[in-house]
Amino acid sequence: MSMAIFQHVVTAPFARAVRFRTLTVACSTVTLPSLKKKAEASSKVDLQSQVLLGMSEQELQQLAVDFGQERYRGKQLHHLLYKRKVKEIQDFSQVPLAFRNELQEAGWRVGRSPVYKNVTASDGTIKLLIKLEDNRLVETVGIPVEDDKGSVRLTACVSSQVGCPLRCSFCATGKGGFARNLKRHEIVEQVLAIEDVFKHRVTNVVFMGMGEPMLNLKEVLEAHRCLNKDIQIGQRMITISTVGVPNTIKKLASHKLQSTLAISLHAPNQKLRESIVPSAKSYPLEAIMKDCRDYFLETSRRVSFEYTLLAGVNDTIEHALELAELLHEWGRSYHVNLIPFNPVEGSDYQRPYKKSTLAFAAALESRKITVSVRQTRGLDASAACGQLRNQFQKSPLLTGAEDQQSNSEIAVSC
Repeated sequence: MSMAIFQHVVTAPFARAVRFRTLTVACSTVTLPSLKKKAEASSKVDLQSQVLLGMSEQELQQLAVDFGQERYRGKQLHHLLYKRKVKEIQDFSQVPLAFRNELQEAGWRVGRSPVYKNVTASDGTIKLLIKLEDNRLVETVGIPVEDDKGSVRLTACVSSQVGCPLRCSFCATGKGGFARNLKRHEIVEQVLAIEDVFKHRVTNVVFMGMGEPMLNLKEVLEAHRCLNKDIQIGQRMITISTVGVPNTIKKLASHKLQSTLAISLHAPNQKLRESIVPSAKSYPLEAIMKDCRDYFLETSRRVSFEYTLLAGVNDTIEHALELAELLHEWGRSYHVNLIPFNPVEGSDYQRPYKKSTLAFAAALESRKITVSVRQTRGLDASAACGQLRNQFQKSPLLTGAEDQQSNSEIAVSC
């Protein structure tokens, strides 16, 4: 594996407040264990500055002390970041100008990125393409749902990586390539960007956007803490989805979160699962089911299984009965979320007929399996499950005139 490592060293009177970081660029690979190592290495990407977003109140208080300020200045920073949601340090009007200048001189910034483009679907779903500091784009989706009483539930579907290295056969994201893991602030800022666009508080967060969260578990957990403690989204309103990475479900269980774990299963047996999810070869179905059982015993939280229905591939009554048998073998506290396949350019898979979907669900229910069928949202904006992809996942945006030209092309590519 070839790597280019650059070290950014900051010298300032406030050395204690400046952390040194490394930039690591990882090449492509083929096996799941090595993919995990590459993804972990890529999380060390240094964007040449220190970021306030994602820091806890305690961390911000310590930062203020490191700069010779009173601890309450850290509380002010926390309020400005997470309540008022200010995007630039110079707009921190409650904080002394000298302190603001010192923060900026030491390389600190808020950590909010601009929205490069947004696409609105006919059902009100909005997909945002956020331009990161290294000129790559990451996609996030806001999904509003209004109940009978007029209350709005706003779900943010967030990404954990720029692209995805796992290349599940039905998912567009993997086809666009993989660049790196997202840092905690780059995850958190997606939720704030959704709130900006909708002018409404995000009530639910699902880690179901670009990438495999378990390949970036450290940053995902730090972002989860921030979303829960600082932005104050309840843990039970947060879902972490994974196709399965060895040893990570156990690690997640050890944190005893009250959030939902969603496993992207997509098949009731190992052979079929390997044909749909290539990484399944490194994580046998029996092993993943055992880890799910242990997860429930450790956390008392029901595991949800996502099952993308592919016409003529995994959607027969026989598949449903086999799935029910598998789940009964490993426990009772499971829920199946059926997802009719959403069209992806270059894929030979087809969306099943509604009749087939309902028959599959009925077969599960007849075996006393709790099941739901996910409502398709954002289809005409390529914002539905499995459709997130853009041409700048692997390579950064161009600059200047070339960037303006590519901007006109992105509506087609995404």
